Amino acid sequence: MGWIPCSGNSNKKDKSKNKMKMMNQRPPVDGISSTSEKLQTVPLRVKEASKNEGSDHIAAQTLAFRELATATKNFRAECLLGEGGFGRVYKGYLESINQVVAIKQLNRNGLQGNREFLVEVLMLSLLHHPHLVNLIGYCADGDQRLLVYEYMPLGSLEDHLDDISPSKKRLDWNTRMKIAAGAAKGLEYLHDKANPPVIYRDLKCSNILLGEGYHPKLSDFGLAKLGPVGDNTHVSTRVMGTYGYCAPEYAMTGQLTLKSDVYSFGVVLLEIISGRKAIDNTKATGEQNLVAWARPLFKDRRTFSHIADPELQGQYPSRGLYQALAVAAMCVHEQPNMRPVIADVVTALNYLASQKYDPDTKLDQSSHLAPPTPPRTKRDRDRKLSSGGGGGGSERDQTRRLS
Repeated sequence: MGWIPCSGNSNKKDKSKNKMKMMNQRPPVDGISSTSEKLQTVPLRVKEASKNEGSDHIAAQTLAFRELATATKNFRAECLLGEGGFGRVYKGYLESINQVVAIKQLNRNGLQGNREFLVEVLMLSLLHHPHLVNLIGYCADGDQRLLVYEYMPLGSLEDHLDDISPSKKRLDWNTRMKIAAGAAKGLEYLHDKANPPVIYRDLKCSNILLGEGYHPKLSDFGLAKLGPVGDNTHVSTRVMGTYGYCAPEYAMTGQLTLKSDVYSFGVVLLEIISGRKAIDNTKATGEQNLVAWARPLFKDRRTFSHIADPELQGQYPSRGLYQALAVAAMCVHEQPNMRPVIADVVTALNYLASQKYDPDTKLDQSSHLAPPTPPRTKRDRDRKLSSGGGGGGSERDQTRRLS
């Protein structure tokens, strides 16, 4: 849950360095203790979606440091869930609300400063969705900065893909598609329901937390930015993020768009399908960068099976694999305008998640159903209009079957 600049080399020997975030040189945010007052002035609203989605009320509560120390037995090692460049995360029990929680204690002299702490409180207090982690409260007591979240019992997606212990259950195909679809829905909410849209900017497997039944939720919003509005096509910002997940145009120019998040999601989807890390220096040269390794394989369907995670042991629908890889390939396209919008990605992944694969069935259950059309980009639609719409009937028919 930490960060590094998007450029540079990763270092497997030191995970905290691999996930470091460059310090923002601006002065610290004043008056963190008055966070609740600051929240009221944020120009962020949520479009009406459903009873379970979107709300502009402030749910997070201010908590005393003493209460959080009691909840974690004075931050004992036995309560430690994990740590990184940002600090440590503990499991605790809050008697005041009778709930098990996860408490993130930021390093007092660490890499996540007051500004990122405030951004996270702002975002998660104003944005509520079934696929966003719930912020229960926060503490800004003296130089202590703590964030309190709902406890996610299954840990992060990264825990289930990397270095899996023999006792841990491997993710099957159906579960992987469920997680991918859920994470995409969370991102769609940020892009399409928040006004102005929110660019997540740090989408990666370690920031996708899993609840009961492998229900995914996006977490860690310290790098989130409000997206462009009006005639603006991007926001210019210092390049931040995690190496291996940053869109190339953002890493080179600092111009951040919604399509930057789509690229990061494509990397995550590739990790879900392949079981490989975005960056893995233990691999042979040419295989260390997941996207660079997979890109040549996208060109030939006969090589698609080489991308599938060996841990799946061939237990996946061939057609479903082709379709999922088609979505991933479009998301990690080098040209931002060729990437799909996240709403189209959600449509495709919802379809794939609905086609339950039964390894005991010889034929793929989806073999008699029309495959989903890969998510369309703006350029695809413009090309169709300029050509008078010729030959596009079947594509429209397939799209209707998806919706």
